[in-house]
Amino acid sequence: MQNLIDKIKIEKLKTDFLIIGAGAAGCFAAYEAKRLNPNIDILILEKAHIARSGCLAAGVNAINAYITPGQSPESFLEYVKKDSMDLIREDLVYSIAKEVNNVVNLLEEWGLPIPKDENGQPYVRGRGSIIVQGERVKPIIAQATKNTKAKILNRVVVTNLIKNKNKVCGAFGFGVRDGKFYVIQAKAVLVATGGASGIYKPNNEGEAKHKIWYSPFNTGAGYAIGIRAGAEMTTFEMRYVSMRIKDLMAPTGAVAQGVKAKQVNALGERYLEERYVYLGGTSMPTAMRLWATLQENIEGRGPCYLDTTHLTREQAERLQAYYLHMTPGLTLYWGARGTKPDTDPPEIVGTEPYIVGGHAQAGYWIDINRMSTLENLYAAGDVAGGAPKKYLSGAAAEGMIAAREIVSKLKSINEEQVYEKDIKDEVKRVFSHLEKKNIEILPDELELRMQKIMDDYAGGISSGYILNEQKLLKARKYIKELKQEANNLYAINPHELMKCHEVIDRLDVASVLIEHLLHRKETRWPIYQSRADYPERDDKNWLKFVNSVYDQTKDEIKILERPCKKLEAVK
Repeated sequence: MQNLIDKIKIEKLKTDFLIIGAGAAGCFAAYEAKRLNPNIDILILEKAHIARSGCLAAGVNAINAYITPGQSPESFLEYVKKDSMDLIREDLVYSIAKEVNNVVNLLEEWGLPIPKDENGQPYVRGRGSIIVQGERVKPIIAQATKNTKAKILNRVVVTNLIKNKNKVCGAFGFGVRDGKFYVIQAKAVLVATGGASGIYKPNNEGEAKHKIWYSPFNTGAGYAIGIRAGAEMTTFEMRYVSMRIKDLMAPTGAVAQGVKAKQVNALGERYLEERYVYLGGTSMPTAMRLWATLQENIEGRGPCYLDTTHLTREQAERLQAYYLHMTPGLTLYWGARGTKPDTDPPEIVGTEPYIVGGHAQAGYWIDINRMSTLENLYAAGDVAGGAPKKYLSGAAAEGMIAAREIVSKLKSINEEQVYEKDIKDEVKRVFSHLEKKNIEILPDELELRMQKIMDDYAGGISSGYILNEQKLLKARKYIKELKQEANNLYAINPHELMKCHEVIDRLDVASVLIEHLLHRKETRWPIYQSRADYPERDDKNWLKFVNSVYDQTKDEIKILERPCKKLEAVK
């Protein structure tokens, strides 16, 4: 093993501001920091390539966090609060709401096509959504980031944060192409890597396993490095299960909002209005719309669809064009079958659960400036907790908010020492999987076992997303065993080594998730967090945040409870 470590080339770098992840949050943070102080040295660390990485890689056809005419930051806050069953960080959501339109204005300046009506206003798709032509949104953001002259290091996998006592002072990583080990020293670090997919067994298996809603390459690394460093995390138990178009996992917003298609069951009934009106009808929370769909299937009235049979020819063609900017697979599906939306309405299903802070609110526990509980460590976008329904524009807003704080504090931050022992220990941990062992496990094999455990015992698709204590305790036991087996993961090259660490990261996220699911003894978000043994919502005892801190020396996850504060109390 020592011979292998000695062969690894170590590259040491220094920067003022390290950004981990080149999605919307990371890129907008770099832009804002350079706008405020062009002399700041910024390094962006990206696992893939900035031009087409992360959630925006395939494009978008709408901006879903926008203050449309007649709305306000205050009404946005109330909407998010209602949709999230009254438990959110109101201070964080409100600060995002005040920024999202500025983000969209910047995107348009950079070249994002935004169709306008005769009055020069964007076309509104929903109460907080406007239509864009966004197939190239990621290259547009990437180019604007490059124009700032921030340094970009593509194809480097982050493996851990560098700490000196309670201060974060950089990160470790390795190159997927060059095999180098990178030691990046920084005064401030922003984690903006996106959330976690692949923890649960997906709808589509085998060769189609990556035909999922969320980017399959967002593997929870941003969460995992914070967990292992001892940062406080929040609300992992609010998983996100998305309503999508069956098999293709295409988004439903362009259909439901763009052409006002209603949810119908196999009998043609508009079941939300006709059967679930007591839950709020068509304005019911997002989770409840999916819950109602699941009930229709359980009770024998499925499958369910988005009813597009009323569309005119022009509307059907417009709908097909919408999807060319985001998930062209649906348009190709209609074309291959020789059908159109008005004759072939799309069937809807729920995805497997994801851990994301942009649609739900799993992530780092942060202050109003997006600093975590570890000094000099910030989080924005999907990894930042407490502020759901932020989407692209909200993630970008958080990146900008964090950048402003970091720029204002940089001069007062001392450069911390990075110890050689820490470097050697991390090199050994990272590259040990390239050394042949008596017992060898390939990352794909361990990933499949993890996904089956989570699906069977932690509320996956096969169990109708239902949770109970006894199953969760089994999930805890089996995931802990898999974490031990992960020591025997084997890789033959840097790409396979990346896959090893992706599984390790997912297992760390899964461990925290299970503890959160066990602790919240109520059902607050049906489907996302449905406890069969505690089926009722309980505001008296559980209108509060479930947080956690991992102690790596003891291998223990400590659960904390934090109060839910009104905006007036946190201004």
